[in-house]
Amino acid sequence: MADAKYDVLGIGNAIFDVLVKTDEKFLADHGMTKGSMALIDEARAAAIYRDMGPATTMSGGSAANTIVGIASFGARAAFVGKVKQDEVGKLYIHDIRAAGAAFDTKPASDGPATGCSYILVTGDGERTMNTYLGAAQNLLPGDIEPGEIAAAKIVYLEGYLWDPKDAKDAFVKASTIAHGAGRQVALTLSDAFCVDRYRAEFIELMRKGTVDLVFANEGELHSLYETSDFDSALQALRRDVKLGVVTRSEKGCIVASKDGIVAVPAAPVKELVDSTGAGDLFAAGFLFGLVRNAGYENAGRLGALAAAEVIQHIGARPQVSLKQLANKAGLPV
Repeated sequence: MADAKYDVLGIGNAIFDVLVKTDEKFLADHGMTKGSMALIDEARAAAIYRDMGPATTMSGGSAANTIVGIASFGARAAFVGKVKQDEVGKLYIHDIRAAGAAFDTKPASDGPATGCSYILVTGDGERTMNTYLGAAQNLLPGDIEPGEIAAAKIVYLEGYLWDPKDAKDAFVKASTIAHGAGRQVALTLSDAFCVDRYRAEFIELMRKGTVDLVFANEGELHSLYETSDFDSALQALRRDVKLGVVTRSEKGCIVASKDGIVAVPAAPVKELVDSTGAGDLFAAGFLFGLVRNAGYENAGRLGALAAAEVIQHIGARPQVSLKQLANKAGLPV
């Protein structure tokens, strides 16, 4: 197997995040389901933006957040996603490169604007997302560079990519190239509503070996197997995929493989400010642990550490070096 250029390459929706603190009334007035991710059109995006208060903005998207987290651990990370050649697109490109990730996907010269997600954070730290995919949904199989995919130890895919048809084809192309080069492919299920839309297809990806590793939270796992019984869902996950990682908020995580189950506790948190990016940053720590051959338990601890850092402030990107945090905690980096 050739030497890897990247530790992890992520493929996902390139979405510019607009975060604002709000209250339950705002959600109710705008017909939003608290804690959900809704896909919206440009007109709805404009209406939400008009009514919301002062915002924090940064480049985002689920896989992009994970890739920035991996870079913060000191690993070699790259992102593939589509923006438009507009002002927001230029901000996005600058922002993700400044965070230490390689990002070379050619921006679109025409078509819809760069995608944005309006993230409403209530006082309990819960986030409600309204996402205008825009240019992100025009990621094409042609945007997948075989040499770049084959040069990454792990290719990481986000479940949200399963919405647009072309992105779905790009996703499968990337997996085929990665496996052809002897690499691993990981998938995050992204959202329980996303699982509701594509349950059978996700299970098929797992059973066919298109993906080797699946990340899910409890809600996504229950949705995947249409059961409220955690243990039976976990056993089904073990049967269907080589490696499954289930995050359980303050209960930590479960790493499930054919060899058995490893439970890892959550990292301590002083105050939950904003849950945006918790799963994304958990995946960053876990994947970093995998590429460093740290073992499942340490990988889980690295994930917990990164998730705990990101939920204690607004925004889905780490505000301190995760490598330094891991060093302080005595975890392998």
